Amino acid sequence: MARGYFVTGTDTGVGKTAVSCALLRAFAAQEKRVIGMKPVVAGSENGTWPDVEQLIAASNISAAREYINPYAFDPPISPHIAAQQAGIKIDLAVIQHAYQALSNQADIVIVEGAGGFLVPVNQTQNGADLARALNLPVILVVGMRLGCLNHALLTAQAIRIAGLSLAGWVANGIDPQMRALEENIATLEQGLDCPLLGVLPFDVEMDAQKSARLLDVVTL
Repeated sequence: MARGYFVTGTDTGVGKTAVSCALLRAFAAQEKRVIGMKPVVAGSENGTWPDVEQLIAASNISAAREYINPYAFDPPISPHIAAQQAGIKIDLAVIQHAYQALSNQADIVIVEGAGGFLVPVNQTQNGADLARALNLPVILVVGMRLGCLNHALLTAQAIRIAGLSLAGWVANGIDPQMRALEENIATLEQGLDCPLLGVLPFDVEMDAQKSARLLDVVTL
């Protein structure tokens, strides 16, 4: 049975996909069979979903797309609204089945959530319910910018209230002008009470392979 991790973020647009791809590359460097999963994606570009394509490119085994990405919607809006507009209800049982199929093929499955941890996925369930349904330890991506301390600490609290383990966090540089970056990272190291897996600097030329070298997955 594969090991799996659920990657969530302090908000949308904080680099969950970039970190998920870096994690896949880092585990692949340990000669693990790795595959990425995006259970729900909303927001297509020219008929494709970039997050999904990046996860596929960073994986070193292949699987049916219906397992890698069970639900895909065109508009870049909250998944539950996109699904409602499409006349579809996102079913966590479908996602559980897809995850099981992937875990039968891989050593490591990296599951990237949609938006923040509590984003609704249907009218009664949210990202926390999805992570709990898969029963996976969580890796938190903190987009380093003004306001991230509150967002990170609240998200960590929500993860633990959901009864899940916070396996580690990644400081992702998304604001090149952020002040007191090192002090903010130090504050989060103390407040999050889980391993800091790596600090990814703001770099427009950074790719998954380079980022992977900055992550410490040995502690996972």
